[in-house]
Formats: sequence, C-alpha cells, structure tokens
Amino acid sequence: MDKQIKVKNIPSDVKIQKPELQPDRFNPRSRIYVRAVKGLHQQLRKRLGFIGMLAFMLMPWINFEGHQAVYFDLYEQKFNIFGLTLMPQDLTVLAFFLMIAAFALFVVTTFYGRVWCGYTCPQTVWTFIFLWFEEKFEGSANQRKKLDSRKMDFDKFWRKTAKHSSWILFSLWTAISFVGFFTPIRELVPDLLTWSAGNYAVISIVVFTACTYGNAGWMREIMCLHMCPYSRFQSAMFDKDTFTVSYDAKRGESRGPRSRKQDPKEMGLGDCIDCNLCVQVCPTGIDIRNGLQYECINCGACIDACDGVMDKMNYPRGLISYTTERNLETPDNKTKAFRGKLAGYLLIMTVLIAALVVNIAMRKPMELDIIRDRNQLYRVNFDGLVENTYTLKVINKTQQSQQYDIAVEGLKNFNVLGKLAIEVQAGESMNVPLSVIIDPYDLKKPVTEFHFRVQVKGDPTVSLSQPTNFFKGK
Repeated sequence: MDKQIKVKNIPSDVKIQKPELQPDRFNPRSRIYVRAVKGLHQQLRKRLGFIGMLAFMLMPWINFEGHQAVYFDLYEQKFNIFGLTLMPQDLTVLAFFLMIAAFALFVVTTFYGRVWCGYTCPQTVWTFIFLWFEEKFEGSANQRKKLDSRKMDFDKFWRKTAKHSSWILFSLWTAISFVGFFTPIRELVPDLLTWSAGNYAVISIVVFTACTYGNAGWMREIMCLHMCPYSRFQSAMFDKDTFTVSYDAKRGESRGPRSRKQDPKEMGLGDCIDCNLCVQVCPTGIDIRNGLQYECINCGACIDACDGVMDKMNYPRGLISYTTERNLETPDNKTKAFRGKLAGYLLIMTVLIAALVVNIAMRKPMELDIIRDRNQLYRVNFDGLVENTYTLKVINKTQQSQQYDIAVEGLKNFNVLGKLAIEVQAGESMNVPLSVIIDPYDLKKPVTEFHFRVQVKGDPTVSLSQPTNFFKGK
C-alpha cells in the first residue's frame, strides 16, 4: 500500500495542483509530425542547406590541374585539396584546419547560439530533405498522421513504398558521394554499374546508405536530443548577450484564444493566442514558450510560424524572435554584441589562421629524409677507400611529376655511386640508395658532417638541404 505524505503549514490561499503527466518524449515509438511553415528563416535555411548539399554532391566530380580536386587517399596516406597535397608529415596543417573550424564554431555559438545545428548541420539538412519527400508522397502533417493510423490498403502501400524508395535512393547517392572523396569517383560509379567495384568501397557504401536512411528517415530528432555532443556543451558558450530563439513571456502571457476584433488587454491576455503552431513546426518537438532548452536547434521555424499568426491577428511581430536574455530582462539594457569572451575566441582564431597561412607559405613542395644503414656505419673496400651508404627518401608533394637533381655538399675528393638525377611522380615518394666513397687520408676527423641537397631540375629556387654524417672509423 502506498504511503501518503502529508504537508503541514500551507497557507490557505495557495492552491496545490497535481503535476500534469507529460508525454514521454524519449519513447522511441512516439513520432513528431513536423508541420511545414514558410518564412524568412526557412527560406534562408533551405538556401544554405541547398548550397551545402550541392557542394557535398559536386565536390568529388570537380577536377583541378588534371586530378580530383578533393581526394583523401587513405591507402597512400595523402590528401589532395585543390593542388595542395598533405601527407603525414603535414599533420600540423590539418591540425590548424581543425582548430580553426572549432573556434569558428565557438564564435558563431557565442554570438548567435546554435544556428550551426539549425541551418548547416548535415543531420538537419538531410532530415528536412527527407521531410520534403515525405510531404510529397504522404501530404501535410495532419494527412501523415491520419495515414499512419489507417490500416494498410493500396493507397497507403504505394505512398509508403514511394517514400521509402526515395529515401533509400537519396541515401545511396549520398553514400556514393561520400565514398567518392576516398575513392576516385569517376572510376567508382562505372565500377558500381558494372558490378566490378572493390569490396571496401561496396561495404562502405552499404553502411553509409543504411546510416543515412536510419538517421534522417527514422532517428531524426533523436540524434539531436541524445547523441549529438554539441547539444550538451554548447550552453557553456552562452551568456546573457547570446542571440537565441526566445519567447517574450512578458508580452505573450497570459495565453488564450480570442478573435481579431477583441482587445486582449480587456480580456487580461497577452499576445500569445495559444495556437501551438510553434510546437507543431519544431523539428525537435519542444515548446519554446517553456524557455531556453538544449533541444532547440535555433532553426527559426517557430519564429516564422508565430510571425505569420501575429500578421493575421494584426499584432506586431517578434513575440518569438532571435534575441538575448539581457533584452528580455530589460529592453532598454542593450545587448553587448562585442564582449570579452567573443573577443577572446576571435583573437585565438585569428592567430590560428595566421599560423596556418605562414605554415602553408613556408611549406616546401618536396620532402627529404636521409636514412643511414644501421647495420654497418662504414666499410673499407678493396681499394682502401671508406664507403658510407645512405637511402634518400624524396617525396614529391605537388600534383605534377617532378625531376630532381641530387648533390653532395661539404666533402672534397669524393665519389658517389647511385642515381643523382631522378623523376618522382605526383604525390609519390622514391627511395634512392647512394654510396659516398672517400679516401680516408682526405678526412681529418672520424666523423665529418656534410649535406645532401635535392633541387627541382632547372629551378634552383626550389630545393632542400639535409645534414648527415660521414664515418671514417678509427
């Protein structure tokens, strides 16, 4: 038998209300039927999403200087990005890219909240694309709800089949485009059509197709609510001057329905007519009138829906808007757009960008490594001459084949066995074995330092010099 808890000393004018049971938003069986809405923010979201999607789909097909412009060759461990070839030795360049992207996200979040999620996040873009297919085949939110509650018939069957087929086809093309960044896409597509693609490519496409279909078609807001780490830590970058999608409770409360001709002030009501459109258009199913919530992705759908209602009621827009906590508390207290935290993020990002530019500007289009023979530092041949063996690893970081000349500097009266003129293909490396032979009477020290110099044939301005040692022995 349940025990009842008695609370004493409650004033008589205080009414105790039983808490309302809220629907379980974490129930995977519950489904959000997102209602379509038109407005400025949705037009902006669609255009930005279209640009991002188009760039993702077309980028693998773009050629630059005879090669795929953006190509990440994991097997050869090199990344080609519009003429810039990055190898494991260029890890600092990649690190700078990632750090700049992170701080750019911090700057945007500190100033304008979670707009990355609402306008450019791939999960959001693909979810709204799948919603577009859903609306085309199954109708509006109310029509989709009625269709799902109906028993299976021919009309429901063909609509569901068409919707899921379009989802799978779009997911497949998404997967092919993604894999095309890691496999030459101009070879990948014909190989897929002729059933001759490699196992790794096929498995990657199947897995990525399934993931896209599941994430954008079925999981949708679950990814934003429970799996996205950004939604968990983004609040750490918020402050009272961060622009977020917010409801003006002072103006909107108390809520209640009324006709256009009625004066809400005479009825003791605010501007909110409690139509719930802001909830119906939210892709994560939250009620923005309950205050700032981590589930909000700042897409502005509720703003467009509310502005449309305000226009019909002849009320001023902005009941729900991009505003700051400072403005909501005291409208006269202006928001501080430029503040210490934002300035700090901008300063760090500027320093990182400058470091990246300097790193790329000082980057040589070649790399030279000298590897000595560890088993035998030196040997004396039949003529009594001392011989040291080296392996020069020459890396061509350009996307064109290059010819190089190899020279020895810092030694006198020496001979070299091996190729001193080589050709290295674009983005490739070549190991060049060389032996340097010297008369021991010409060496004054047991260990003599000298340099190997490698330069582009006919262009002495592009060269690299690397020091090493010649061992004479006792």
